Amino acid sequence: MTVSKMTWRPQYRSSKFRHVFGKAATKENCYDGVPITRSVHDNHFCAVNPRFIAVITECAGGGAFLVLSVHHTGKVDPLHPKVSGHRGNVLDIKWNPFNDFCIASCSEDSTVKVWDIPPHGVLKNLTVPWKELQGHSRRVGLIEWHPTANNVLFSTGYDYQVMIWNLDSPEAVIKNPVRTISHHTDVVLSMSFNTDGSRLATSCKDKKIRVLEPRTGNLLQEANCKNHKASKVLFLGNLKMLLSTGSSRWNHRQMALWDQEDLDVPLLLEDLDGSSGVLFPFYDPDTHMLYIAGKGDGNIRYYEISSEKPYMHFLTEYHSHTPQKGMGIMPKRGLDVSSCEVFRFYKLVTIKALIEPLSMIVPRRSESYQDDIYPMTAASAAAMSAEEWLSGIDKGPVLQSLKPGSRVPDSYPELSSGLGSKGLGNSLGTRRSQSRPGQLQLAYIQDQLGNKEGKECRSKTSVSNGQDPTLCSPPKTENEVWGGFDLRLKFHKQQEEIRRLREMLNQRDVRIKQLELEINNVRNSQGSH
Repeated sequence: MTVSKMTWRPQYRSSKFRHVFGKAATKENCYDGVPITRSVHDNHFCAVNPRFIAVITECAGGGAFLVLSVHHTGKVDPLHPKVSGHRGNVLDIKWNPFNDFCIASCSEDSTVKVWDIPPHGVLKNLTVPWKELQGHSRRVGLIEWHPTANNVLFSTGYDYQVMIWNLDSPEAVIKNPVRTISHHTDVVLSMSFNTDGSRLATSCKDKKIRVLEPRTGNLLQEANCKNHKASKVLFLGNLKMLLSTGSSRWNHRQMALWDQEDLDVPLLLEDLDGSSGVLFPFYDPDTHMLYIAGKGDGNIRYYEISSEKPYMHFLTEYHSHTPQKGMGIMPKRGLDVSSCEVFRFYKLVTIKALIEPLSMIVPRRSESYQDDIYPMTAASAAAMSAEEWLSGIDKGPVLQSLKPGSRVPDSYPELSSGLGSKGLGNSLGTRRSQSRPGQLQLAYIQDQLGNKEGKECRSKTSVSNGQDPTLCSPPKTENEVWGGFDLRLKFHKQQEEIRRLREMLNQRDVRIKQLELEINNVRNSQGSH
């Protein structure tokens, strides 16, 4: 009789992201001297897009935040102009995902304000918003943009209400939200949408996690886990799962994984450590990577998520001696694909008055574009208008390739018509243009401008995918900036043309190198025969 012995072998998972590492920016590539807010709220306090970085600052006599060009690193001028139209401290800021020149802010003065940032940046204090939203009776702590519908904004405050706003409304001051959701019995601590925006998850101070239908406000699921006090909740893309971070009965920091259709019992509950700071979760649906950053410490853990057990696979942990107070993240379209960067944080280091970019990089030897780690991702174009979404339509995000030189899709692709997807920034939308005749005229002038001679520009050495580097300085004098649209429009049109030509040249250089290698290979093979 033969006896078979069981051989124990370690179970290795094949993963492209096993060796992802964090690379902090050098001092000259950080933003130094930023008066970061001292607020004790558990928000990110920072918002980033491929053009600008915004950070809530400490100031007297009201609330304010800074808007800086992402390329203007180094020492920040202490007298740099601010966006300072709130009467109370600013608690949260979020960039419009479909317009890099539009940002929303909420404040202790119980208002939400939406701002138009000039294409050349904030050159003087900005105090007049594009829209002011008045509906909350107490301070407003959180705002979120709808992920696929244009100009739809969600806000929640200390009145326990979640309000939905349609910014296509022609009024400058909007006092009536299109809907108010009143299921919460305490302060809402976080909000998160699924990929197409048809579900809204919230975590609340009453220790409950809720899944809502945002358009109607109907409560679909509710979790009340006594062993897990959730502070942040996050939809994990299209995996139909939720992740929450919080604390256990014994005040250990922990995270929990939930089935979005059944919140009775978590799929997974894991204690992390005994620290007290809030855990900020960030999820990348393209790579299925989850990042857990702790407030008050310098560590970031990363995991890979799968739809089958054991669901979460720990990869590694980034360690730093500088604690983060908040975090901003760059959208995928603003990453540097030439260095295989798959995620980028902007750490707020209060003790040094510093904003430190931190890149997550997949180590690859080849410098060519890596298709396998950059699938199609959400573009800077809305899938539908606010009216379409409010009428009951759900659409997934418009997708784009991150390959350099790829065309960025238009907003509302199946309905794209003339001015609907044009204008300053990334697709302001037809209704918004109609509500602002000056903006409509400006967009028309910009489209009509041809290629004309301009100022000699200095080239920028590093070009990141999706970014529009400042190849030369915009008009500086008051007359140039405010004396009319014409010179500024010529300047930005010329910058866009230069950027496009540089991308074409880079692509042709790569193609020439490939052809040279192929010719050498053919010659070598012929010589060997």
